[in-house]
Amino acid sequence: MATYCLTVARLQLALGQGARRLHVSAAYRAKAKVAMSRFEPTSFVNYENLQSNVDIVRKRLNRPLTLSEKIVYGHLDDPHNQEIDRGRTYLRLRPDRVAMQDATAQMAMLQFISSGLPKVAVPSTIHCDHLIEAQIGGAQDLARAKDVNQEVYNFLSSAGAKYGVGFWKPGSGIIHQIILENYAYPGVMLIGTDSHTPNGGGLGAICIGVGGADAVDVMAGIPWELKCPKVIGVKLTGSLSGWTSPKDVILKVAGILTVKGGTGAIVEYHGPGVDSISCTGMATICNMGAEIGATTSVFPYNHRMRTYLEKTGRGQIAALADEYSDLLVPDEGCEYDQIIELNLDELKPHINGPFTPDLAHPVSKVGAVAEKNGWPLDVKVGLIGSCTNSSYEDMGRAASLAKQALDKGLKCKAQFTVTPGSEQIRATIERDGYAKTFRDVGGVVLANACGPCIGQWDRRDVKKGEKNTIVTSFNRNFTARNDANPATHAFVTSPEIVTALAIAGTLNFNPETDYLTAPNGEKFKLEPPTGDELPSKDFDPGQDTYQHPPADGTSLKVDVNPQSNRLQLLEPFDKWSGNDLEDMQVLIKVKGKCTTDHISAAGPWLKFRGHLDNISNNMLIGAVNSENDAINKIKNHLNGEYGGVPDVARHYKANGVSWVVVGDDNYGEGSSREHAALEPRHLGGRAIIVKSFARIHETNLKKQGLLPLTFSNSSDYDKIRPDDKISIRGLKTFTPGKCKHSFHSDGTEETLELNHSFNETQIEWFRAGSALNRMKSLQH
Repeated sequence: MATYCLTVARLQLALGQGARRLHVSAAYRAKAKVAMSRFEPTSFVNYENLQSNVDIVRKRLNRPLTLSEKIVYGHLDDPHNQEIDRGRTYLRLRPDRVAMQDATAQMAMLQFISSGLPKVAVPSTIHCDHLIEAQIGGAQDLARAKDVNQEVYNFLSSAGAKYGVGFWKPGSGIIHQIILENYAYPGVMLIGTDSHTPNGGGLGAICIGVGGADAVDVMAGIPWELKCPKVIGVKLTGSLSGWTSPKDVILKVAGILTVKGGTGAIVEYHGPGVDSISCTGMATICNMGAEIGATTSVFPYNHRMRTYLEKTGRGQIAALADEYSDLLVPDEGCEYDQIIELNLDELKPHINGPFTPDLAHPVSKVGAVAEKNGWPLDVKVGLIGSCTNSSYEDMGRAASLAKQALDKGLKCKAQFTVTPGSEQIRATIERDGYAKTFRDVGGVVLANACGPCIGQWDRRDVKKGEKNTIVTSFNRNFTARNDANPATHAFVTSPEIVTALAIAGTLNFNPETDYLTAPNGEKFKLEPPTGDELPSKDFDPGQDTYQHPPADGTSLKVDVNPQSNRLQLLEPFDKWSGNDLEDMQVLIKVKGKCTTDHISAAGPWLKFRGHLDNISNNMLIGAVNSENDAINKIKNHLNGEYGGVPDVARHYKANGVSWVVVGDDNYGEGSSREHAALEPRHLGGRAIIVKSFARIHETNLKKQGLLPLTFSNSSDYDKIRPDDKISIRGLKTFTPGKCKHSFHSDGTEETLELNHSFNETQIEWFRAGSALNRMKSLQH
């Protein structure tokens, strides 16, 4: 057993002043009020302030700005003095609003309650979409979810009422569709506690996924920190037509950039091809930008966005955006850090997978690739919907294919499920006959919720471990994500291709060239899908599922039962001792891909998202142990026995042994769930040392007082053995330094250098034990 002493290299970062201010600056207060939606008529659209900040920054930088720079820099807390250097400096920003889905809102609101603040400082909403399990059908599944999750829904509803947060009840729809329909608009900056928050970029907004602690900062009126993003430009030429859909744009880009190619960057689409894509199609592209690690994605304001705003009751915003249209597009001559060009005339339908969203195949070739690799050709289930592809246009185009099959007497060979994105979408597709078409072709219309996309699927047609193929219009297809079966080969594609493959029942089907056989023996080809971008009769809003907070909620109470196994009030994490971290045990050396699904699984574990101790029982149970290639089987070096990762971690903590995790590339990719950071901290972890991090997870670890560190030399990963002990020194100064030698059983020691990306504010989080601890200390 070797003992490693690791020195921490310091990144010198300019910070600017005013780091400790807790109030919303006067410059941030809005001047122009327009109707945002039928639910929140007094929200602010402040293009005047945005324009002023952009003018200040453009003059300082003396160069044209990209669209994403305009919106991001337009929300600077101090545009006069903020140091701006793409990819290096940290920006202090003032987002316009916060949105939280129910699985992450529990911990976010528990943290906000711990802050002691009386009310949120910016407009904020909670959306109940993650806790509804797909089992039978929409109405039955929703009723069951309301019963099973009553305690959690009551907590979120009462906490929202007390602290001034709007509450979208279960059944209202998926957070990102609700944001697009009500809260996103060109030029707004919104943060959301879900990694697919960038969906709002389809409406010209900068919408960024964050952890709950970041949301608490913004709700508390504290400037929010973001490393100044690089900007990747994607120039679109030509136009979409035929079987090619907006989903194919991001499937192709994912194949080019891979799951980490967008890390630290905003992807900005531009060029003449943009106008051939609907507003909701642009949202699809931005949504799945999370799968390439991008900070967010955005499209320039155009007539497709104006029409969508008008159709969703926000014509006043559209008129105002027209006035400021130059502000909502990139400057002529602006420069990107990287350029990708896509000719939409030449783009073909794509399907990505299995097991990773960046393994891209043209639909015309995936059958042959599947045969070569031994992937199951039979499609067991086709699933359309999710936050990525559940718009009216998506539903209409898929229904046009289903109707063609029905007209020839065919139904789906595979099982087929449909997830509407919102109550508005559900009510409208019911009115316009799409839902009936889906049912007639053999489909089941599920609740307006995330459902199978996040593992909320009570799947019973295959046994766990049985090799099978599913095709979805979702965004993410990591191992076991949808159905908890590691043998399920999940492919992501457009709703149109999902529908065609569900009808054909096989991956080895190219709808552009291949024929189907009707019951009477007639051979026929599916015509390319068609569908209206927006309903000609306007949207049917369906049931009113929104609860607006009262003007004054101070007298209201939020009860958390101490005996609850679903909710648990938070205790502050311990402060840094002031000493170096010595002789920490390697808990697990993780091999290969380790997403937040591997670190903190969803599915059945979602019910514990408000109870830190209970949810911690899933910590790293999906990660592969490099020592034995096993999952959830590591050696306890105190007693020599093998056990589950959470069990060993708890044993170490009970015996006063601090521990570290060692990981591979792009550690923590995927969801924004901060539980993947809270759990290691809760169970005694002190540092996560990897080759590289995904952006949101790295920030989440910092927020909870952990040390996210990366190898200066990635090959040093290979030097660390699962039984090693690690010391991290130089913490008093956070500067590179010499290591004090200490010898263990075999008398060997090696010094490795690590990098970090902490700035001074973040170092204070570490010293205080967490960002929340630091915030509370500044209130006194």
